[in-house]
Amino acid sequence: MLLSRASVALLAALLARPIAAPAGATDRVGAWRAALQHDLDCAAAAAAHNAGESRRGQAAALWRPSVLPSAAAGRADSDSSVRGARFSAPGFGTSDGAAVDTSVNNGSLGRWSVAASLPLYNRERGAQGRQLELSADVAELEWRNAQQTLMLDTAQRYFDVALAGDSLRVRRGRQKAVASALTQAQERFKLGDVPVTDTHEAAARHQAIAAQALALETDLQLKQVVLADATGLPAARLAAMFPSNAAIAAEAQGLDAWTEEANLNHPLLRMQRAAVEVARQEAAKSSGAVSPSVDLVAQVGRERLGGHGDFGAAGNAAGNRMIGVQLTVPLYTGGMRGAREQEPVHGIARARAQADRARQQVAQQTRAAWLGLTVGTGRVDALAQTVMASRARLDANRLGRQVGDRTTLELLNAENDAAGTELALPQARVGVLAGTKRLVVDDDMRRVRNMKGLGALPIIALTAKAMKRDRERCIEAGAIDCLTERWTRNDCSRCCGTGRVADRLPLRRTASAPAQVRPAHIATECSDALTH
Repeated sequence: MLLSRASVALLAALLARPIAAPAGATDRVGAWRAALQHDLDCAAAAAAHNAGESRRGQAAALWRPSVLPSAAAGRADSDSSVRGARFSAPGFGTSDGAAVDTSVNNGSLGRWSVAASLPLYNRERGAQGRQLELSADVAELEWRNAQQTLMLDTAQRYFDVALAGDSLRVRRGRQKAVASALTQAQERFKLGDVPVTDTHEAAARHQAIAAQALALETDLQLKQVVLADATGLPAARLAAMFPSNAAIAAEAQGLDAWTEEANLNHPLLRMQRAAVEVARQEAAKSSGAVSPSVDLVAQVGRERLGGHGDFGAAGNAAGNRMIGVQLTVPLYTGGMRGAREQEPVHGIARARAQADRARQQVAQQTRAAWLGLTVGTGRVDALAQTVMASRARLDANRLGRQVGDRTTLELLNAENDAAGTELALPQARVGVLAGTKRLVVDDDMRRVRNMKGLGALPIIALTAKAMKRDRERCIEAGAIDCLTERWTRNDCSRCCGTGRVADRLPLRRTASAPAQVRPAHIATECSDALTH
């Protein structure tokens, strides 16, 4: 799944004002809020993100002191024998060639020690720490991508329900119209105005539409179940509210600009670049494993053994204390160094090849999406005109059938064509919105560009960085209205949403203008402008 400009537009359409809010319909943010709490993929991604964040702590811990206390107690035997020793004692003088024997059999042993170390120089630890930091960065990118994926998937499921409901509505309307045409054909046949074939054609068409309506009812129920599984909401409440009619305005930006932005900010490419750096650090870690290391070390300990032995009661006690610098230099590793260095070299080559392949795929997808968006907006405009023409044609055929200038079959065909174009238009709108997901956007973009969805929509600014920081307080406020960091007053209509949350967030005009706090009246003006 690709991080996308449609993340903004698609969710905006999801939360848009409906033409009519049916009873029991899901509210504007209900589906999204519920999906955050109940979607299993999102829960798994959140757990993976938390696991990835723990790697930052692991990286920091690599350079902190380590303290290892140890203690032991038990039974032990000890024998010692010294020959050729020099012995001296007060009153005995000094004698050479002395022998000293000690023995403890099944004595009581007690031992404790505390060792501490602090790495001062260690190439392997340095590479491992950078590797852990990069791994945490990748986990963060994956989490952002998962949030965007959830947003898009929820919106797509929502639109699937809306389109299925709209298809069923249109089909039932056509069913009523064909039923009326069948009744008229039967009455005219009784009067002798039309041949019997008209009644058969109308009856066959009516039965076919009834079968289609049953299939659409099943399809609607299945799509409601899919959305219900993701949101945890009862399927009966998932009467999606379809957005109002308007043309979709494509961003005035060339293919080269889209491609450049994708190369810089696409999450997949960012993850692949991080993977290349992880492979480099793996090579550095392998090289550092056989490099000298310097540690500050300290140790204190004591051992005591007491009991009876071959020479009577005996006891031994020893203590040690040490602090200093320890240098470790691997001299010979049996060829391990060369063997370990070869593996990460090939790993770097593999990571680079995968990054190049991902860059190629993203460029192809960006081109396809840009072409699809360019053609799709024109198709939406053409379908809007087609709907108007089909309705006019249907009205003309109805009038013509009343006066006898049109046959029943011509009227039925006009009904079918009008229903087809009425269904194709919202499908094309949603298709354009869903298709723009291949056009990538920077996670940390300075402001949301003016993307218009379906109808007079408040544009929802959901960058990944802002969403992570401000999502909870926006949900508590009852809306996800404007979570971007930067905007200007001119950006009000595309950025501030309903104003319920926007008036709490900071305002930065531009990079050159001084920052200031958004006045409350600007949020009110935004709300009024979007309302009216």
